[in-house]
Amino acid sequence: MELETVAKVLKELGHPVRLTVYKEITKAGYTGIPVGDIQEKVNIPASTLTHHISALVSAKLVKQRREGRTLFCSLECGALESVIEYLTSECCINE
Repeated sequence: MELETVAKVLKELGHPVRLTVYKEITKAGYTGIPVGDIQEKVNIPASTLTHHISALVSAKLVKQRREGRTLFCSLECGALESVIEYLTSECCINE
């Protein structure tokens, strides 16, 4: 994993609303959650939510799929784990 990728993930998760949205998607598991349900839980306008979800998709933390008229968000498998692994890979190396 490249430093720029890790920095982008951390930047996007560093915003309180995006972190809240990511937590709601995480609670739903790998099957995902409809965007409308996320909006109800975080109580922000749809256009604002779309902006935040787009940032999470851009950072490859979240993926989206459409089922009929419903847009679902789900976790991008292993994305956050890879960042954590990157950050801890050299932990205590100089001891």
